[in-house]
Amino acid sequence: MIMTNEMNELAAFAIVARERSFTRAATKLGVSQSALSHTIRRLEQRLELKLLARTTKSVAPTAAGVALLEDLSPALEQIRHALDKARSIRRRPEGRLRIVMSRSAAVMVLLPRLRAFAEAYPDIVLDVVTVTGPVDLVAGEFDAGIQLGEYIQKDMIAVRVTPELRLAVIGSPRYFASRRIPEKPKDLNDHRCITLRLAGGPYRWEFEQGRKSVTINVNGPLIIDDTHLVIQAALAGVGVGLAYEEQVAEYIAKRRLVRVLEDWTPPIPGFFMYYPSRQHQPAALSALVKALQHSEQRPTR
Repeated sequence: MIMTNEMNELAAFAIVARERSFTRAATKLGVSQSALSHTIRRLEQRLELKLLARTTKSVAPTAAGVALLEDLSPALEQIRHALDKARSIRRRPEGRLRIVMSRSAAVMVLLPRLRAFAEAYPDIVLDVVTVTGPVDLVAGEFDAGIQLGEYIQKDMIAVRVTPELRLAVIGSPRYFASRRIPEKPKDLNDHRCITLRLAGGPYRWEFEQGRKSVTINVNGPLIIDDTHLVIQAALAGVGVGLAYEEQVAEYIAKRRLVRVLEDWTPPIPGFFMYYPSRQHQPAALSALVKALQHSEQRPTR
């Protein structure tokens, strides 16, 4: 296995052999002539071969040096090409980004901006995984995620991608036709509720009004892990559900759903895009952050 020092020595030899000058090669490498000469001697001693013939006026590769240079050149060119390609990832918005988010975040944040982003950056591929609940980006080998602000780890860089959101408690007119409309959160104990499952288990419905704060462990015939499915179940008359206000606004306007307890549902922080570090950030990730960030919000934390 070739070690880093050996690679450096071989690369130095190739430059000296091509330049046929220690002075020019040292300038190209940004080292002193004496350091470069020492590097070549060390390589020759290791190989037990004379690679360069030196006089006071000239330098030329020996027969062994010519043979080694011919074998080295394709490999060194391949390494140079690989390094240039790696650097281009930092400079040019291209390549694959693995992003993790809930289905709600995908629909509310990503999809509305996806067409414009895809047209602006045709060389970026977004590999999106939808999950419920928080995810360890590093362990999951993700470049970034989109999550509600309250669930993001404190050591992450977080960029707001939505304004504050509100949750809405909803049910169909058919469901409420034979049941009393809940006026306080505790009234939900008398209703069939569609429970949303998060990573830690069934979500406990949280309500606030002024200084009052109430948490309800709802019960009902269905536990499900996606707000879009909660909405569909509520439309079908299964029970009372909880979803984002934006998701149900049209259904409420068309009177297909009835919203209740509206004055008990204050704003929540909303969705943020998060990632581990802002150092050496790939250009593709920078482009996605810029495309998704809300208003003039800057990265925080």
